[in-house]
Amino acid sequence: MPIISLTDSNFKSYIGARAALLLISNGNDKLRSDFKTAFDKAANEEDSIVFGQADPTVYTKLGARFEYQNRALLIGLYRGEILWRRSRPWASDLPDYISQLKEAIAADLPPEIRAAAIEKEEAAPALDKPLDITDATFEQEAILASHELPVLVDFWAEWCGPCRMVSPILEKLAGEFAGQIRVVKVDTDANPGLSQAFQIRSIPTIAVFKQGKLIFMQPGALAEPQFRQLIKQAIELEIPADEAAASA
Repeated sequence: MPIISLTDSNFKSYIGARAALLLISNGNDKLRSDFKTAFDKAANEEDSIVFGQADPTVYTKLGARFEYQNRALLIGLYRGEILWRRSRPWASDLPDYISQLKEAIAADLPPEIRAAAIEKEEAAPALDKPLDITDATFEQEAILASHELPVLVDFWAEWCGPCRMVSPILEKLAGEFAGQIRVVKVDTDANPGLSQAFQIRSIPTIAVFKQGKLIFMQPGALAEPQFRQLIKQAIELEIPADEAAASA
């Protein structure tokens, strides 16, 4: 659903007892651009949570109610109660905050409905093709997801010839190993933050994460047998419990 512009007068009617993410920001208080992108995207994808935004310099009652102090403020609400608040929020925080709100909603569901929702979630089809991810979604779709399955990351760009050679191989192997590994793609031109964070100087660069840990990273295109071997090794690799816990 679209982000709702909240005012002093409409706040209660829109929020009420619902689960909500409320962003209080005047637009000039150092709100991170990657967070705003992730916030907009999540609002379009989540139907069970209200996403609202208010300018505290215009709607002063809301600013006072939530103790706004001249910096962007993200607040999680459920049934009118504040679950948490975070000043100058990060994009990587959003998936966890959304998860907390969904858990609060689920806790109120009758047991039979809750069980059906869990069963439906567990029955969701495995990812069988490469998933395009961004600076904003990398933490959720690569790092956190690697606690469930190994995640192979293809750092690529549209103009890169070797990248185009790798692409059909990864399409094939993503389907073949669906449910055993996730394959994701990062356009380095569109996501300079990740390029800088991982010091990508040559593409394609292939990385693999498991249990939140980077277990492989190498520049250059691989042939299909090499990719197949890499994937099998990642699936079979056991991360010691103490190392996995340290990266959680």
